[in-house]
Amino acid sequence: MSLPKVFKASPTAVTVEKGKTYAWCTCGLSEKNPLCDGAHKGIDEAPFKSLKFTAEEDGELWLCNCKHTKNPPFCDGSHNSM
Repeated sequence: MSLPKVFKASPTAVTVEKGKTYAWCTCGLSEKNPLCDGAHKGIDEAPFKSLKFTAEEDGELWLCNCKHTKNPPFCDGSHNSM
């Protein structure tokens, strides 16, 4: 698997807490998409690993599910051209 699996062609709103670290799924195989559950560890040739980010404030963030965003982990509308 050299390209990530498109989990779905729309983002998911995730409620985050300031100062808390989250792990965004980069492979598209997570059962907890858009967040990582470690599913990438079962892929032999995977260049995938979770992308960790820390919330700068409490609120809602729109995270990418197509895994092709140019601004990970945030949705940039890349799913619209798939």
